[in-house]
Amino acid sequence: MSKGNFPEDERPIEDVSQDVPEGVPAESRPSVGRVLHQARIAAGLTVDDISTATRVRIAIVHAIEADDFTPCGGDVYARGHIRTLAKAVGLDPAELLAQFDAEHGGRPAPTPAAPLFEAERIRPERRGPNWTAAMVAAIVAVIGFVGFTFVKGDDGSTEASVAEGSRPSAGESASASAEPKKPAAPKPAPTDSAIAAAPRDKVTVKVSATQGPSWISAHDHNGRQIFDGLLKQGDSETFQDNEEVRLVLGDAGAIQLYVNGKTIEDDFQPGSVQRLTYTKGDPQAG
Repeated sequence: MSKGNFPEDERPIEDVSQDVPEGVPAESRPSVGRVLHQARIAAGLTVDDISTATRVRIAIVHAIEADDFTPCGGDVYARGHIRTLAKAVGLDPAELLAQFDAEHGGRPAPTPAAPLFEAERIRPERRGPNWTAAMVAAIVAVIGFVGFTFVKGDDGSTEASVAEGSRPSAGESASASAEPKKPAAPKPAPTDSAIAAAPRDKVTVKVSATQGPSWISAHDHNGRQIFDGLLKQGDSETFQDNEEVRLVLGDAGAIQLYVNGKTIEDDFQPGSVQRLTYTKGDPQAG
């Protein structure tokens, strides 16, 4: 039988309440993992139930309830897991996140978004003299001189015929002037779908918080963090990289994604944490 199939088997010997009277030292308060564990037991849920509802791996749920946040991969990811687990067991995530920040050195400062387009530095190459181009230019000059000499030595009949034949007739001139000029086609007005015109040799991802606020983290293909912060409802951020963009969505159900100008129609559950990676060929489907 797998661990966590029966919530009553995980009930601790001593019950520790989340509510602590005022004036009690912070050291005597239950830990973040302890509070989540007690709330899950009180809700009659197993670890398997929590993992299925939140898509957080069973091993990570066990580790967090034991106050071991190492498997989360860092404080940023740990905060996202705490928020998701707290919502799943009916707790207010704000209090637990404040306690976690106080115990782990405070909330990390958000990293400003990287510029959407960065100018590429091109190093000039030192090249030797282009002898091929010089030879072609010399040959063209010789041919032009010979042709000019030949035309100049002629009796001028060619020039007269060309000049005479170049004169338009009265009918042609009248028809040309009578023909109205077609108006130029109006330029299309810019729309919000301008992201579709992003370069094809790059991957462009737009993240919009349409259903509510959500914490967002974004990295480029080198693992460099280009954004980490909270998007309020109605806010958007756009990220671009030469190869791929990696995302972590704290509340994927509140987010609408646009990848390379196309809408991503994934049905993310509210409060779920999602780790996504998009490349230049995405979306391949959906």
